[in-house]
Amino acid sequence: MDMWVWWTIAGVAFAVGEMAIMGFFLAPFAGGAFVAALFSLAGAGAIPSILAFIVITALLFLVVRPIARRHIHQPSETRTGTAALIGRSGMVLERIANDEGVGVVKIDGEVWTARAYDDDEIIEAGKRVQVIQIKGATALVSE
Repeated sequence: MDMWVWWTIAGVAFAVGEMAIMGFFLAPFAGGAFVAALFSLAGAGAIPSILAFIVITALLFLVVRPIARRHIHQPSETRTGTAALIGRSGMVLERIANDEGVGVVKIDGEVWTARAYDDDEIIEAGKRVQVIQIKGATALVSE
């Protein structure tokens, strides 16, 4: 089998691994492998392909990875959508009891279906809660 095929297989494997872990760790390796595949496909030998892999992987680690990590770990003020609600406080409008499947909370003027983050916790109406997580259209909250 030609070397470009092996580089492509390696690139796909790194890309699939990146999708599984989502930490932007394997993506630079995938980028390096795909560039090495292009070098190999263009007729470059093994040494130039390996050097291309090393250089591109290093550049992606040094330049792109810090940018991606900043976007992953955004402060709550710059988050949007449901991610912006995590850590916010809300008011329980309807008693929250997971075993009964009831609960409504008002967060930033919006009414959300709510469940207690701890399954055994029951939160009465009128209590202040903090949003721990959003699952679909349901806010998981805790006192």
